[in-house]
Amino acid sequence: MLFNVGDYVTRSSHNHDLVFKIKEIDNDVAILEGVNIRLIADASLDDLKKCDDQFDDITKEDRTLYERMQDSVDLNRDQYFYLPGKVLHIDSDKDYLNRCIKFYKDMNIASFGVVILEDKIHLKIKDHLEKIKPDVLVITGHDAYYERDDDYKELSNYKNSRNFVKAVQAAREYEKDHEKLIIIAGACQSDYEELIKAGSNFASSPRRINIHALDPAIIASSICLSNKNEPIDLKKILSRTKYGKDGIGGIITNGTMYVGYPR
Repeated sequence: MLFNVGDYVTRSSHNHDLVFKIKEIDNDVAILEGVNIRLIADASLDDLKKCDDQFDDITKEDRTLYERMQDSVDLNRDQYFYLPGKVLHIDSDKDYLNRCIKFYKDMNIASFGVVILEDKIHLKIKDHLEKIKPDVLVITGHDAYYERDDDYKELSNYKNSRNFVKAVQAAREYEKDHEKLIIIAGACQSDYEELIKAGSNFASSPRRINIHALDPAIIASSICLSNKNEPIDLKKILSRTKYGKDGIGGIITNGTMYVGYPR
């Protein structure tokens, strides 16, 4: 079967469990990017099967997450007006970033997106923080837990967790207060505990599982649409994500949205 960059495929060796998009083809090996899961993988072309379904920018799974988010945010727009917080989203993956930026836009949240490779984020993050002055900072991209010696506490066992930790630490040098700058960090299978220790309010992944492409944006939007100076409902916000507390965890913090009257 002939495959091309941009084709949607599944892997026979993994029982066709996830849908990928072909990013590159090198001889008989394809570099794959998860359509909904923040996952980069490679596979031989003879392991792949094309998908019959066509995928739009927002897939069926995306729409489910949109609806879950919209149903849980009930704002009285007849009498009050709302000023949600502002998001700076730094991502190593342009495709996932664009989907998250669209999500913020649909939620009427001001957002700014920057593409930076994971190992360069800590070098550039302060400049972007000083320029944008966000209420919420999202740091994400790609990661993986290699399970060497089954030692999940060792940062060297992760593809990019060390880079995310360094980025969070650099952001906390800019703003130490967890309420003045809310940080959401990590990707698939990231070292949750180390990211929280470094200064994240929220991080992935408590159970070292893959997370949905929109999960960081869902958390960020939930914070931006929660009243300022009022503690969030932590369990409720985590339940809006695809995998709940297994995929992302965090600390109780205050929202960032101002509420005004009259409209």
